[in-house]
Amino acid sequence: MPGPNPTVRQREIGMRLRGIRTNEGMTVEDVARELLCSATKISRIETGARPASLRDVRDLCRIYDLGERDTAELMELAREARQPGWWTQYTELNLTPHIGLEDEAATITAFSMYAVPALLQTQEYAEALNSISAPKVASSILNMRIEALTKRQQILERDPAPRYRALLDEAVLHRRVGGLGVIAAQLDKILYLAQAGQATIQVIPFEVGAHGSSDSNFEIFEFDKETLPPVVFVEGLVSNLYQERRAEIKRYRDAAEHLRDTALSPKDSHLLIKKLRECQAGA
Repeated sequence: MPGPNPTVRQREIGMRLRGIRTNEGMTVEDVARELLCSATKISRIETGARPASLRDVRDLCRIYDLGERDTAELMELAREARQPGWWTQYTELNLTPHIGLEDEAATITAFSMYAVPALLQTQEYAEALNSISAPKVASSILNMRIEALTKRQQILERDPAPRYRALLDEAVLHRRVGGLGVIAAQLDKILYLAQAGQATIQVIPFEVGAHGSSDSNFEIFEFDKETLPPVVFVEGLVSNLYQERRAEIKRYRDAAEHLRDTALSPKDSHLLIKKLRECQAGA
């Protein structure tokens, strides 16, 4: 079983502290005056952008006049939030908070119109993709990326594993990343994961025309805990985007539902991928 997830615990404690503050009718500025710190610090703790120290949590519990049980729960969350996740060893890869969210999610919905999503990639496909997107990257960094990717993909083998759905534009399956041999093996892996029940794959065929996503890729992470609302991750060339507001989440959920309804069924998607694989073999 995976250990405490610092990314998610940090986010959870921030949301709980924000909820307690608003229930107390206090502003960020009120709390900052009591804690003798800046309002920015309180805001960053509440959004999960900054880890709360044990002293901060203890003092906030005192300010909010919390009982022993609630204080103990928050202190434990604060301790877990300060433990390093396995991905923190890859400091050069800037994997936080994305991998922390992925590692804790109960449901993951991924959409891509360019490349096979990371959790479905073969090593050879990932290497070829990196050589295109970052041709000047050092071999040591590339090796770390592949090593981290292998560890990330193990979440699909957990018991219980997250419910993983990939919505793929058909172009993803035709794009010959790494050449015929690499893409053929990649299609084999997608078919295997679908057959094994580790991933639900749906393909949005060319024939449907335009579809309901203006972003070329996104992932929706959803969690079992009510205290943890969903997060949308959009990967960019220079920086990544994390959407957490209700209106933003709804927009992406609506887009995902439209894409799902537009896509072929999992069964028909499987047949299409199998047909493309057979064409690759005959090429």
